[in-house]
Amino acid sequence: MGYNIKSELKLSIKSVPESQKDIIVQLMQFYLYDFTAYLRIDVTEKGTFPAYPDLYQYWTSDEQKLPFLIWRQDIPVGFALVDRMSSNREADYYMAEFFVLRPYRHNGVGTWAAHELFGRFNGRWKVTQMSTNRPAQSFWRKVIGSYTNGEYREQTHPVRGNISQFFNT
Repeated sequence: MGYNIKSELKLSIKSVPESQKDIIVQLMQFYLYDFTAYLRIDVTEKGTFPAYPDLYQYWTSDEQKLPFLIWRQDIPVGFALVDRMSSNREADYYMAEFFVLRPYRHNGVGTWAAHELFGRFNGRWKVTQMSTNRPAQSFWRKVIGSYTNGEYREQTHPVRGNISQFFNT
C-alpha cells in the first residue's frame, strides 16, 4: 500500500470564514519573514511586518478572492490566497499567495495542497514567482509539471523578470 500524505498527516484545506482571518494574519508574519530573503521588508516600530495590502478583500470581494487554510488535524500549517480573474484574458484563477510553514515543507504538504486547489477550480491558472526566488520557481515547476504531466507554458515578465506558469485544469 502506498503512502498517502493526506491520511497519514490528516491534512485538509478549508475556505476561511471571516471569523478565522486572524489565523492568516498571523501566518502572514512568517510568510513575510521568508520573503526578506528576496525583498527588503522592514518591521514596524512594534516589531511586526506591515499588514498584507488589501487582505480584507478576501472577505468582502463577493467570491472574487478566495482565502484557504491548510490544516494538519487542528493546526494551521499554511494558507493560499486564490483570485478569480473574471476579466483577465490570461487566466481564470491566479495563485496570489501560497505558504507552508517550514516544518511542513519538503514532505509533500505543499504539493498536496496546490493539487487540491487546482482540482477544486477548473479552468486556466496562472502562478507567478519573483525572479530572485529560485526555491519557489523550482517548487512550482515540479508541482505544476506533476499535476499537468508537463503540459504548461512558462513566461518571464519583460520588465520585472518574474516567472509565471500557465496551465489548464
